[in-house]
Amino acid sequence: MGTETRTFPTRGGKAPITDKRLLRGARTRETVLRRAIDIASLEGLDNVSFGRLATDTGMSKAGIQTLFRTKETLQLATLDHARDMFIDAVIRPSRTAPAGVERLRSLIEHWITYAETPLFEGGCLLVANMAHFDSKPGPVRDAVFRIQREWLDVIERELRHAVARHETAELDVDLAVFQIDAVLRAADTALRLGDDGVVAKVRRTVEDLLRTP
Repeated sequence: MGTETRTFPTRGGKAPITDKRLLRGARTRETVLRRAIDIASLEGLDNVSFGRLATDTGMSKAGIQTLFRTKETLQLATLDHARDMFIDAVIRPSRTAPAGVERLRSLIEHWITYAETPLFEGGCLLVANMAHFDSKPGPVRDAVFRIQREWLDVIERELRHAVARHETAELDVDLAVFQIDAVLRAADTALRLGDDGVVAKVRRTVEDLLRTP
């Protein structure tokens, strides 16, 4: 990856919408995408359709199609909206913690809250869709794995800070990222199955990786 690490950008700085017509459009879009995220997390992105959303939201199919034009555009917008919600729930709150071990712990704790609540009806949208899209090349697959890579880059950056500042024992950062990713994916599935005890295993795994030198 070189010396630069990609990360989730902030969403701040947007001017408030004051035009009533645009405000209605923004609210309609928000309602549609919020329901689309829940469908995608429960049943997969392929089940996100104009007809299903019209039925579930009580809005007109034609009106929703006017907003998004194609199913692929709708799917991509669903992923982007879920990404924004994940940033607000997990990434942004953790930025107040010092870089390195403390911020990584904060990221994990906010992720646990995100998964336990859960923020999306069916749990993590990416976990629910990665296996399905890994063999389906195209813009939706690319977006799924780009967002996942961004999240892993955030974890990697904090691990590298921890190692550089001697906050933790020397470790193979790439392997540690893989291990954390694996345990978080497994934990999301376990939580959906009612295994609340998996949260303690997540914390133990991370703490074992962050053992002091």
